[in-house]
Amino acid sequence: MAQKILVVDDDNDMCLLLNRFLSRHGFEVIGINSGTAAVAWLQKEQPDLILTDFRLDDMTGADLLTKAKELHPRVPVIIITGYSDVKDAVEVMKIGAYDYVTKPLFPDEILLTIKKALAEEPRVHNTGAPAPAAVAKEQPASGNSRAKATPAVGNGEYIFGDSPEFATILQQIDLVAPTNFSVVIYGESGSGKEVIAQQIHRRSNRANKPFIAIDCGALSKELAASELFGHVKGSFTGALADKVGSFELANEGTIFLDEIANLSYDIQVSLLRVIQERKMRRVGSNKDISLDVRILVASNEKLWEAAKKGKFREDLYHRFNEFSIEVPPLRARKTDLMTFARHFLQSTNAELGKNVKGFSPEVENIFLNYVWHGNLRELKNVVKRATLLTAGDYVEAISLPFEITNFHRLRFDDGQSEEASRPQPAIAFPPSQPLPEVRTAETAVADEAVSLGDRMKTEKLDSEYQSILSALKQANFNKSKAAKLLDIDRKTLYNKMRQYKEFNMEDES
Repeated sequence: MAQKILVVDDDNDMCLLLNRFLSRHGFEVIGINSGTAAVAWLQKEQPDLILTDFRLDDMTGADLLTKAKELHPRVPVIIITGYSDVKDAVEVMKIGAYDYVTKPLFPDEILLTIKKALAEEPRVHNTGAPAPAAVAKEQPASGNSRAKATPAVGNGEYIFGDSPEFATILQQIDLVAPTNFSVVIYGESGSGKEVIAQQIHRRSNRANKPFIAIDCGALSKELAASELFGHVKGSFTGALADKVGSFELANEGTIFLDEIANLSYDIQVSLLRVIQERKMRRVGSNKDISLDVRILVASNEKLWEAAKKGKFREDLYHRFNEFSIEVPPLRARKTDLMTFARHFLQSTNAELGKNVKGFSPEVENIFLNYVWHGNLRELKNVVKRATLLTAGDYVEAISLPFEITNFHRLRFDDGQSEEASRPQPAIAFPPSQPLPEVRTAETAVADEAVSLGDRMKTEKLDSEYQSILSALKQANFNKSKAAKLLDIDRKTLYNKMRQYKEFNMEDES
């Protein structure tokens, strides 16, 4: 039986393209044009995977993800997003998204991501002894936490850089690893906090015991206690069998609680008891279980600030804060950037069976001048896409997303420059009509552009493209202002711009 994929996008053309493309690859595809309709469908049906646009007319991709995880906790969700939304997409990862893909879409890339998501069973990540993992496998599927398993150093997915910042972190790891101190690891999403936790575990005297990683941002309030502490059969609706919780699986080893500040107040109270008494109870049980677990936690916000706001228990913060490590964002350690980029290139070569040797000087310059909001995850995705598109020995700028090569002109934050804030002549066109040609000495900069089907082929710019280009230039590439000049909404402008990029699944076989 064909695996079922739910595609949610308010752009009907995109739904149809994805439907035809995925159907040709043997999937059963259901296309829905609104988040509300998708939720209604999910209340009656269960797909094998959900592919949704981040920006929907009636709700955000985050809203749809939350509702989907409530209805079908184990179904992977992939978010489609623009590079200007990468920061938001990274946040969505914390509430349970499997991954995100950026526009323009590439057939090979999205197909690879879908196949990997369908092949990966949700599981508890265990780097220690095999027995606890076997116990976890026997438990009935419940809860909505996807096993986070950021591979550690030497495992093919992550390496430490040579910057002074990371040299300091390695010294801190060597210092704290042999102790039983609890450690708080601070850093932005995608900066490698779990890898730091893994290194602490690997260098500790618990190295041959389990390492259990839990993403607290992906735990619903209703199921968090069950995921962390387990439950007994019949303790709540859906508890069809006994379940071993993550703390019990981590006994004698290490548990890593990522995005700890997302836990509800009730769970924080239970967690405080575990730390103080080194005992826990499964949900619905009256039997205490003794624990010997080292606790490492991570957060992208300062826990003392969360405590001041009443979001996090102050006594729990003091229990955790025996030692802290701060992981700097990628943009703050540019000396490491190309080290990571070359590592991701090497791993992508192995994955795709390619032999791309490196990056052109222009690409290296672009990388070093870009602000990586998604940190290592974003860099890895960009390198994977560029490697896929590269036909020669070196990655060239043409293989990079438009938003990265034009980062300084596009101004992702939509801040108004002095030039953009000056009064501009209005250009009003009915959205339903073709945009007339606007050519001036400044805007007539080229007669050729990327075609709909193949960015390597060129053809004469049509009038609509020229009008959009003219408006973007007048607005200093501020998309919101350009949309106003064209008298269309911002989403329509994005859709128009996308049509002139390299995505055309119709031609992919």
